[in-house]
Amino acid sequence: MEEKTNLQHLLSIPVIVAALGYFVDIYDLLLFGIVRIPSLTDLGLNEEQRSLVGASILNWQMTGLLLGGILWGVVGDKKGRLSVLFGSILTNSIANIACGFVQNPDIYKILRFVAGIGLAGELGAGITLVSEILPKKLRAIGTSLVAGIGLCGAIVAYFTVELFGSWRTAYFIGGGLGISLLLLRVGVFESGMFTSIKHESKIAKGNFLAFFTNRRRFVIYLKCIAIGLPTWFVIGILSTFSNEFGLALGIAEPIKPGLSIMWCYIGLASGDLMSGFISHSLKSRKKAVALMMLFTLIGTAIFLSGIINSAFWLYAFCLWMGLGIGYWAMFVTISAEQFGTNLRATAATTVPNMVRGALVLMTSLFAYSKPTTGVLMAGAIVGLIAFVLGFYAVLTIPETHDRDLDFLEY
Repeated sequence: MEEKTNLQHLLSIPVIVAALGYFVDIYDLLLFGIVRIPSLTDLGLNEEQRSLVGASILNWQMTGLLLGGILWGVVGDKKGRLSVLFGSILTNSIANIACGFVQNPDIYKILRFVAGIGLAGELGAGITLVSEILPKKLRAIGTSLVAGIGLCGAIVAYFTVELFGSWRTAYFIGGGLGISLLLLRVGVFESGMFTSIKHESKIAKGNFLAFFTNRRRFVIYLKCIAIGLPTWFVIGILSTFSNEFGLALGIAEPIKPGLSIMWCYIGLASGDLMSGFISHSLKSRKKAVALMMLFTLIGTAIFLSGIINSAFWLYAFCLWMGLGIGYWAMFVTISAEQFGTNLRATAATTVPNMVRGALVLMTSLFAYSKPTTGVLMAGAIVGLIAFVLGFYAVLTIPETHDRDLDFLEY
């Protein structure tokens, strides 16, 4: 009977809708990385311009994610988790449809910025809603299901581009999926924890500055961000610029970044499904994340060592590292569990987008280092910083495995 009840909780409408929302989110988030080269080639850019403009557009998108994370986080704690789930997917869908018509790199940047703002709300609001609805013994598994299913969006994005052979069509499909998802969200109910404080005027809700006015909250907030840094180092540097790493490794076969991203996300989706069960088994969020981060570090060290000599093994290590960074959902869950109900959506939404926004700094450092150190060493420098900060944070942040989430921040 208990197993049946647990299954009913895990297959409830909020969990399914959150998972599908993250599926669309990831499809759109990774789509530019997959179509970067063909889309910029169609817009008339040469190889050097594609590298520079591509990095610029990616930075615009990530900046949108950073700002959107703050916007939707505040909305989530002030107006409700469902407000974010509706508003973010609508914004993103419209921007993606517009990307299908783009003819100018500058307009492309603006549209990816707007898309980034829309993309910023899905994961944090979904994880917050699921965390507050599910019993605490099922939180880790539930949020892992959301991320594991959602991350398959990257795989679908890759095959959509391959199947239709048109990056414009891929954008249209992404926008259409988002609009369709809005219809499914009509029957989703709001978090009871949020509803209980919604009309309490004396409780400050969604105050982003509250993370910076209290030393304890500020330190924990920074640690939450640091835990996620290795994930976007693998996605945004090693996978997205895998064609450059392939050349540096002397691999004769041209490396397709879109294929690298797809293999990375196959690993990531699998790892996210595993991470919840690992955490549940170990009864510890911290141990699960630390083990997976260590696994990622080993794969990264081999990837950058110079011993990979074929496209097969490069893609294989993208899969390895993707599996290791499958603690993504666990890291967002940790962020949600660290803070009270009146700041939870703000934390869970801003933290992953701060990590995504940090990719701007990582790509800038990577680009700055390449001319003097070479591609492999430049990657190693950025990776060293990301992993040192990540390990320190996960080893020192408070454990939240059995924490009751029905509390407030004052």
